[in-house]
This record gives sequence, structure tokens and C-alpha cells, in this order.
Amino acid sequence: MEDERKDAAELASEVAGPTAATEAAEESPGDLRQQRDDYYDRLLRKTAEFDNYRKRIDRERQQVADAAAADLLTELLPLVDDLERALQADAGGDATDAIRRGVELIHKQLLETLRRRGVRPIEALGADFDPHYHMAVAHEPAEGRRDGEVIEEFRRGYMLGDRLLRPAMVKVAKE
Repeated sequence: MEDERKDAAELASEVAGPTAATEAAEESPGDLRQQRDDYYDRLLRKTAEFDNYRKRIDRERQQVADAAAADLLTELLPLVDDLERALQADAGGDATDAIRRGVELIHKQLLETLRRRGVRPIEALGADFDPHYHMAVAHEPAEGRRDGEVIEEFRRGYMLGDRLLRPAMVKVAKE
């Protein structure tokens, strides 16, 4: 009885096998071409969609960068106005003090604008030299100072969050 079941199963698989093969063979070359063309059309459409997506993202990224730049420049324009007024001031006796006070006020406004934008100065004077934040332009023997201590700052460095915008240009003590 078990042998009959095996024979029936083998016979069924033989019948199903040629039927599947026959169905595949019955699929005409025209049907295969149609299927191929359909897949190719889908590929072209997806490629075009992805290309359009990439271009749209690039445009949006550029718009965000332009808006950020415009926002910063709008904040800087009052400082330009103040500098122009300071330059137009009469250079007479008391005018020198007034011009100095005006330039100090503009400097303070500019530093405040930078602070609001997340820019902070690097405190270099008295710190140990760190090549990640300082650019040594001179070494000088200095009594009473540690080796590698920053003893003079020629140009202030700035950070934007954790990102270095510009290293501080410094003179470093050496033993």
C-alpha cells in the first residue's frame, strides 16, 4: 500500500513537472519581451524619480544655506551703518574720543551678534598650547612660565559650537 502511494506521488510529480515545463515553454517570446519591457520601463521611472528627488533635495539644501546667510547678513547690516556714521564724523578734537566710543560700541554689537549665532572666542592666553586650537607663530624663552604656555595672542581664534572656525595665532613659551 505504501509502494502504491509512492508510485502515485512519483506519477503526480512527473505529470506536474512536464506541465510546469510545458507552461514555461508555452509562454511565448512575445510575452517575455513584454515582461522585459515592463521591467525596463519601471527601472527608467524609478531612476527618473530618484534623480528628481536628488535634485529637489539639493535645491532645498541650497535654499536653507541661502536663507541662513541672508539672516546673518541682515543682522550685520546695522553694524555697517554704524561704521559709516563713525567714518562720517568730524575728525576734530573731541571727535576722536567719539569715534573711538562708536567703534567700541560697534565691536560690542558685532561680538553680541556672533555670540547669538553660537560663535565663541578661544581663550588662549595662559593656556597650554594645543595644536587643535592654536597656531604657534613664535616661541620665546620666558622666565616664570611653563613650557608650552601661550604667552601672547596675535589673533583671536573662534569656535562655532564644537567646530573650529579659526585657530588662535599665538606666541608660546619655551624653557
